[in-house]
Amino acid sequence: DQRQRALSDPRGFLENYKNPVIIDEAQLAPELFSYIQGIVDEEMKMGRFILTGSQNFLLLERLSQSLAGRVAVLKLLPLNLLEMKRADIISRNINQLLFCGCYPALYNRKIDPNDWYSHYLQTYLERDVRSLKEISNLHAFQKFMQLCAGRVGQMVNLSEIGQECGMAHNTVKAWISVLEASYILFLLKPYHENFKKRLIKQPKLYFYDTGLACHLLGLENFNQIQTHPLRGALFECFVVSELMKQRMMLGQRENIYYWRDHSGHEIDVILVNADQINGVEIKSSATFSDSMLKGLDYWSKLAANPIENTTLIYCGDEQFTHKGIAVLPWSSIETLNSEHLNN
Repeated sequence: DQRQRALSDPRGFLENYKNPVIIDEAQLAPELFSYIQGIVDEEMKMGRFILTGSQNFLLLERLSQSLAGRVAVLKLLPLNLLEMKRADIISRNINQLLFCGCYPALYNRKIDPNDWYSHYLQTYLERDVRSLKEISNLHAFQKFMQLCAGRVGQMVNLSEIGQECGMAHNTVKAWISVLEASYILFLLKPYHENFKKRLIKQPKLYFYDTGLACHLLGLENFNQIQTHPLRGALFECFVVSELMKQRMMLGQRENIYYWRDHSGHEIDVILVNADQINGVEIKSSATFSDSMLKGLDYWSKLAANPIENTTLIYCGDEQFTHKGIAVLPWSSIETLNSEHLNN
């Protein structure tokens, strides 16, 4: 009823709301946007309207057409570790956390992850993806998502993916863009600083939520993760997505990269801040060993970057410094941005 009123009489609909108002799924009533523009220009009052929508690719397109220069855009991703700690809902079992993921509904409604992700995937395909005219074969698109989950933490080879699912290179590229626009996955670009080495230039693929990746991989319980061949990649995905969520939460630029040369030397994450560059290595082992630091030591010397600007994140519980390198347990990832997050 509300939507019908908004479509048939947008001016009259908005006149009923003199106080700040939240309009959910705003992309379904684009007729409102030009009227909202007029009200905002007249009142010059920030926060007058909060427009939310799950179809990000449609919402932003219509916002940019009508409200350019009048909006602040906030990206609401699944819960991050700090939010889960404050709500006292975080699991101490990393495998369970990887399997369950971080979508709020799983915790405040206590829904079984298998049921929730199955329904989420179906509604995402039926509602959001079907609205895009260039995607008509939803079965092929779901298979494509499963192939992406099988490549989590790996460099993207569009031709290889296309061959496996029988699609053209350009189709694969377009479908990845859809998954990026709807915050299912993101591509981590390589850090291009040349350090006199030939560098890999392909991006790496990560999911924003490991629970969805686990579901697409066909995992049915968290005990399967411990021996799964992609456990290390899923843990890496969890850490990288957590760092990405932190930066978005703080309104920072998404200056996160990875670094790899043609000799196989690699750093999982390069965090570029205004005053320094931080190298972060990710290991899924719960037991620390000196061998985990070889990549960071090599990169630090090559980049002439202080060893104190490097961090190892692992599956253990202890936090300490070893040979100048900060060693963090997975449960303390937020300490990389502790000064900002605590404020």
